[in-house]
Amino acid sequence: MTDTQDRSVQHDETREHIEVHSPSPDRTRTIHHDGYYLAGFWIRFWAYLLDLVVIGSITRLIVNPVFKLLDISLSDGSIFAPISILTSIVFYGYFVLMTKYFSQTIGKMVFGIRVIDLKGMKPSWGTILFRELVGRFISTTIFILYVVVAFTNKKQGIHDLFADTTVVQEKKKLEFTPAL
Repeated sequence: MTDTQDRSVQHDETREHIEVHSPSPDRTRTIHHDGYYLAGFWIRFWAYLLDLVVIGSITRLIVNPVFKLLDISLSDGSIFAPISILTSIVFYGYFVLMTKYFSQTIGKMVFGIRVIDLKGMKPSWGTILFRELVGRFISTTIFILYVVVAFTNKKQGIHDLFADTTVVQEKKKLEFTPAL
C-alpha cells in the first residue's frame, strides 16, 4: 500500500460522528469531525458591515418612527438618552438572538459563515451572552481589536477568545478540527 493510500485509510478510520441533542427532538444532528475552513478577517468584516446596515435599517424603520410618534427627541447626544439605550438594545439583541437561534446573523448567512464553539458544537446561551455582550462591547469600544482575527491561529476575534468560539465557513471543511 502506498503512503497516500495509507493516509486516506487512516483518515477514514479516524472520522468520528457525534449526535448533538437539544431540548427539541427535531434539532438532533450529526456533526462530522473532519475539521472546518475558518472564516478570516475580510469575510467576517464584510458580514459585520452588512449586519450594521441591517441594524441601522431596523432602527430607522421601527425605532425612529415610534420615537417621533411619541414626540421623544432623537437628537439627544447623551449615552443615557432613550434613543441611545434603545439603539443599544437593538444592536446587542440582534447579535445575541440571531447567533443563538441560527448560529449566524444575516451578514453571516449572506457570506456563508457561522459561529461554533471550539468543540464544533452550537454555542450555549451562556457562551453566546458572554461572546455577544461582553466581548462585542469590548470590540466595539476599541474597534481596532477586530484586527486580532487576522493574527490568531483559529481566526478568533477578542470576543471569540473570551467565549471559546470561532467562525467557520459552512460549505467548506478543512483547517480546524474541534477538541473533544
